[in-house]
Amino acid sequence: MRYLHTMVRVKDLEKTMAFFELLGLREIRRMDSEAGRFSLIFMAPEGQPECPVELTYNWDGDEGLPSDSRHFGHLAYEVEDIYALCQKLMDAGVVINRPPRDGHMAFVRSPDNVSIELLQKGDRLAPTEPWASMENTGHW
Repeated sequence: MRYLHTMVRVKDLEKTMAFFELLGLREIRRMDSEAGRFSLIFMAPEGQPECPVELTYNWDGDEGLPSDSRHFGHLAYEVEDIYALCQKLMDAGVVINRPPRDGHMAFVRSPDNVSIELLQKGDRLAPTEPWASMENTGHW
């Protein structure tokens, strides 16, 4: 067996793609189906085309998508500098649901409420403000 991808259904394709681009993923391929009225967009980290997330977008809406998307666990990405990425996301208006207080782990949510776990590559970073004293926001 071989890992292929993780699929998530999205309501606002442009907003969701912009979110994943903030994380450092890029579109690596796309399939549009006129007959099925949907698009599949595969996005992956630079140099890792074998680890994509598939964004499934139904052109006519997707009323079957739960509002909190808790039927799905999370996507996890290892990052070079968890503090820098969380600051970049926060500056772009993304809520940091579980801040990286421990210098190791954070959670954010995509525009479609998909949980994204961010893990610091290598050793934990030293606790730093504002992260060390930042409370959780919402659920993750």
